[in-house]
Amino acid sequence: MHAPVLVLKDSLKRESGSRVHHANIQASKAVADIIRTTLGPRSMLKMLLDPQGGIVVTNDGNAILRELDLAHPAAKSMIELSRTQDEEVGDGTTSVIVLAGEMLHVAEAFIDKNYHPTVICRAYNKALEDAISVLDKIAMSIDVNDRATMLGLVKSCIGTKFTSQFGNLIADLAIDATTIVGVDLGQGLREVDIKKYIKVEKVPGGQLEDSRVLKGVMFNKDVVAPGKMRRKIINPRIILLDCPLEYKKGENQTNAELVCEEDWALLLKMEEEYIESICMQILKYKPDLVITEKGLSDLACHYFSKAGVSAIRRLRKTDNNRIAKACGATIVNRPDELQESDVGTGAGLFEVKKIGDEFFAFIVDCKDPKACTVLLRGASKDLLNEVERNLQDALSVARNIIKNPKLLPGGGATELTVSAMLKQKSSSIEGIEKWPYEAAAIAFEAIPRTLAQNCGVNVIRTMTALQGKHANGENAWIGIDGNTGDITDMKEQKIWDAYNVKAQTFKTSIEAACMLLRIDDIVSGIKKKQPPGASQSQQPKVETEADADTEQILPD
Repeated sequence: MHAPVLVLKDSLKRESGSRVHHANIQASKAVADIIRTTLGPRSMLKMLLDPQGGIVVTNDGNAILRELDLAHPAAKSMIELSRTQDEEVGDGTTSVIVLAGEMLHVAEAFIDKNYHPTVICRAYNKALEDAISVLDKIAMSIDVNDRATMLGLVKSCIGTKFTSQFGNLIADLAIDATTIVGVDLGQGLREVDIKKYIKVEKVPGGQLEDSRVLKGVMFNKDVVAPGKMRRKIINPRIILLDCPLEYKKGENQTNAELVCEEDWALLLKMEEEYIESICMQILKYKPDLVITEKGLSDLACHYFSKAGVSAIRRLRKTDNNRIAKACGATIVNRPDELQESDVGTGAGLFEVKKIGDEFFAFIVDCKDPKACTVLLRGASKDLLNEVERNLQDALSVARNIIKNPKLLPGGGATELTVSAMLKQKSSSIEGIEKWPYEAAAIAFEAIPRTLAQNCGVNVIRTMTALQGKHANGENAWIGIDGNTGDITDMKEQKIWDAYNVKAQTFKTSIEAACMLLRIDDIVSGIKKKQPPGASQSQQPKVETEADADTEQILPD
């Protein structure tokens, strides 16, 4: 009597699993549709309102999704993809969401036909391996020291951004900055840390064309005593400190009991002597500029100005690290441990300038600096924020090329080649995995199709013509010109993509699609708030075998 009930329970569970798959796929498609129109050079901009009431105008996939507050867990997972892509390679944040959405969309038909998600995931992973091997085949190596090629590549990668209308400006800034901070690791490898050693300083006012890369650093500080200390020093000797130049205060409350008045004078004298001694230890090395991350007392300021030394206090640790890299100084924790080798002599000029209402200190013209500052000027804060986002993408692209100097065709040509090769290979795959494998091949066409849609050309005609050109895996460099919608050779148009970005996009999107397909139930661990005055929830009812006959499992 109990067996049919168990079967019913099982079918109910399956129904729930299928329903969850559909809900996840719909949520993912909704996220992909939000930013689908921001792919390509002729893309739309989005205006976002943040919780504080400010506005953000951008077409950067990650910046848009970051501001969204979505309730569905699958949609939140898709937003994470964009963030991961941005942190890993800095570009392709829109492509990864569009591709993952398409992968899930083509899987929906197989879920309806009762394919097991594991079978679909196995086929997808096989397609991913083959797609990466196709990328390796069509990739083209370049020389990172050839500035014209690098400029063309960075320009084509950020050609889809808002700042592409300003020509080579952003690409030039990105290449200059990454060239300065690149460190040779030997065996032809270079490490570029754009987060630590490239600071972007946005100063409203002036024109965007006034933006430049400084061979050194700048920071928003003035000297401690402007009237007494020099604001311009040529070839300064710089000492960087990480300790306070004032009398040490007790860690906790300290009570000193003084018996007579002379003790008070003695106490003050000891404080003064302590400050004088640390100042003399520093002045022994004849510095021109002393910078400390902590406080600097009036007395220390007096000793420094008397000796003709400029001083800056309470500087951020990150800025101090950049100055150390730029001028070759070492940050010292205790003045009594100072050595001649700790003094930075690599800077050519220290100068404090007034820009707008603020004073900025410049340490520039450094010999072989390993840190730099990009100074951005522009009409408004919104414009500067968007330029900064685009510059970060450009820096990431330049870094990726320096790390792995390989190129792939842009304009959807790579995806079409991968799609054609996978379609060819799907005929040799045996068993039930053949169909999801072929569907994954078709899903790759989402990128060129979206580009064609955003150009405003006839999508069906363009896609048919492109598929014809790529039919047997040939013409790997034929794609869509995102500005005009014409079918052209990407080599001639200099529309390129970095290998790292493309490989990461494929990996992230397929792995994320597999992860979402394997979710068959969503269990909420959030307690619902009870209205005030409501009684406590009842104890959970424990089901016994005897109840199974009387219980109605399925709704009428």
